[in-house]
Amino acid sequence: MITELDNYLNRLDDLYHQVASLIAELPAGALNWRPIEGKDHITNSLAVLATHIAGASHFWIAEVIGGQPGTRDREAEFLAVAAVSAELLQLLEKIWQESKQVLSTLSESDLNGTRLVKDHTVTVRWGILHVIDHTSLHLGHMQITYQLWAGGKNIDSPLWFERLPKDQLI
Repeated sequence: MITELDNYLNRLDDLYHQVASLIAELPAGALNWRPIEGKDHITNSLAVLATHIAGASHFWIAEVIGGQPGTRDREAEFLAVAAVSAELLQLLEKIWQESKQVLSTLSESDLNGTRLVKDHTVTVRWGILHVIDHTSLHLGHMQITYQLWAGGKNIDSPLWFERLPKDQLI
């Protein structure tokens, strides 16, 4: 039987791989391109969005849920510039491995627990679902940014049921 944690891990794995597939073959110009330039970073580049996804995932899963020391520099995420896609792919892989390690150690009791985040109490489940929701949102931003950069072309992306793990098909 598929456990709740397996479902969370499968969903995060799918999202991280979609982000990685989108940026894997892109040159620096595409990774750092912003649809609207401006001093206040009105829009974000693919490099910024990938870095922000990694930073937010690390914060919520490793720091908040896993109890690791705080290291996140959120402001720096929005200044990210990538020379090559490999550096972003390496960052995403590092965060994915870290997320798997933290989440795979959670017990049912841990899932039922709460965490204090910036003077707010949230459930561990909410934190995990927030990472899934947040990553999905920014993946959508990345897909639109890619389309704008590519002059309206889409990147091939399998449909949800084509990405569903075989053990979840009935």
